[in-house]
Amino acid sequence: MGDSFHLSTADLAALAFFLIVWVLHTLASDGKLVSRVSLTTAMNAQRTAWMRTMAEREIRIVDTAIMTGLQQGTAFFASSSLIALGGCFALLGASDQVLTVLSDLPLSATSSREAFQMKVFGLVLILAFAFFKFGWAYRLFNYCSILIGAVPIPYGGASRNPVTETAVWRATRMNMLAGKHFNSGLRAVFFSIGYLGWFIDPVIFVLSTLLLLAVLVRRQFFSAAREAVLGQPPGKGRSMRPDSQ
Repeated sequence: MGDSFHLSTADLAALAFFLIVWVLHTLASDGKLVSRVSLTTAMNAQRTAWMRTMAEREIRIVDTAIMTGLQQGTAFFASSSLIALGGCFALLGASDQVLTVLSDLPLSATSSREAFQMKVFGLVLILAFAFFKFGWAYRLFNYCSILIGAVPIPYGGASRNPVTETAVWRATRMNMLAGKHFNSGLRAVFFSIGYLGWFIDPVIFVLSTLLLLAVLVRRQFFSAAREAVLGQPPGKGRSMRPDSQ
């Protein structure tokens, strides 16, 4: 089977390991595999708190400014994914030259032109996946802006009536969905970095995937950013000095 795809058994095994790690990390980040609260889950709770606070504000300039920033960041990554896709097609046009460079690298395994092109095609799929995730997230953030505008202006207890509660729930749900797709796109970009190890050797591919996993797990479950979201203010005599990343 490996020969039919111009890939060795080691290549296919390393690719399967890469995909399994990606899926497991996604499930863990979404709180479906481990009990420890991830940074993503913690931020979803903050999104809920943000929408509830927004519903009690008469002037929502701050909220619209935040939404604009989220959209701009999403558009940046979508554009970057397109540029990276163009670079992949440039790699396909210069396969022989790139293979010559790779052959001079230490620990580099010999690879045929067809196998190299298959690997580039896999990178294209990852970056295309990231682009579509960013594109959909951009659109959902736009929808969320509209739903924020649809939340009634509070007057007295109006911020807690059923109509407002429903509007807040809709805006919150849309915001969380947009964030989920943005995180999926960003995760794809991160994993595309680990994927680059495959161009050198299947063993390097596995090691780069494990290194990437270690970095992502630390940031999701053990980082200073997570502590900043879930932590409590320091007590008396303690300085509020943020830990270095």
